[in-house]
Amino acid sequence: MNNKEIKEFFTAIMQQDSEVSAGIAAICTLLKFLEHDKSETIQELVSKLKTAVEVMRRTDCSVTAVASGSELFLRFITLATLDFSTFSDCKKIMLDRGEIFLKKLQEARGKVGKLASSFIVDGSRVLTHSKSRVVLKAFKEAATANKRFEVFVTKSSPDSSGEEMAKNVRDLGIRCTVILDSAVGYVMEQVDMVMVGAEGVVESGGIINKVGSYTMALCAREMKKPFYVLTESFKFSRLFPLNQRDLPDEFKYRSSTLDKDLRDEHPMVDYTPPAYISLLFTDIGILTPSAVSDELIKLYL
Repeated sequence: MNNKEIKEFFTAIMQQDSEVSAGIAAICTLLKFLEHDKSETIQELVSKLKTAVEVMRRTDCSVTAVASGSELFLRFITLATLDFSTFSDCKKIMLDRGEIFLKKLQEARGKVGKLASSFIVDGSRVLTHSKSRVVLKAFKEAATANKRFEVFVTKSSPDSSGEEMAKNVRDLGIRCTVILDSAVGYVMEQVDMVMVGAEGVVESGGIINKVGSYTMALCAREMKKPFYVLTESFKFSRLFPLNQRDLPDEFKYRSSTLDKDLRDEHPMVDYTPPAYISLLFTDIGILTPSAVSDELIKLYL
């Protein structure tokens, strides 16, 4: 697969299935590349895989999830090079490990949803931000358990993704109200908790997510409401930002805008420090922000 084919395959996955996250789509693309690649050495193959990751990072998608998911995937499959002497054996094991890795990731959302849904009880009022597939899964699990609760979702500028989230929530038979992003403070006193997804989880236990998440976390902290993050472990990333300026531009802006004057561009994500996060619900358990660094080390062992 050349660079054009990699980009087309990756974007086609994203367009054909709205339920597939950018990280999963990236790993599916890398598996497809691995299956058809004609490299003759491990070094050449790994180099090409890294190039394929760069191609996907230059598309208008969630670069945070692509970067973290791809890095973990490459780490997981290339461990095979330590166990086998021939390239053909290594490549076969890489493909097998890749399939196992992908299957684990595809099951992760369901695990997170079940964990988080136990925190939603009858009469709960939950505030969420933008559209999150894993938060929607938690709502679905709670609704399936016949829990009666209400959801508030921000409209989420600039793409109004909260409108789509609200439709998905209502389709589950759950009462849902769309609010303006600027009404977060007004609504916060009415809700019992905040549940948001994450595009990435950094080493400190903070998160990178749709812009506005930090504002919501600040407001929740001030009004003493729990701020819960629902995310899959493949989104854990080896980054350690201290503030908004520390986030790489490729994470904050769409690839197509990086050549423009970024002072005129609207950032797509922001960084929420760990101090404002109550708990993280993940497929490897319920974590405090301080526990993320230990789990990240385990993932890369």
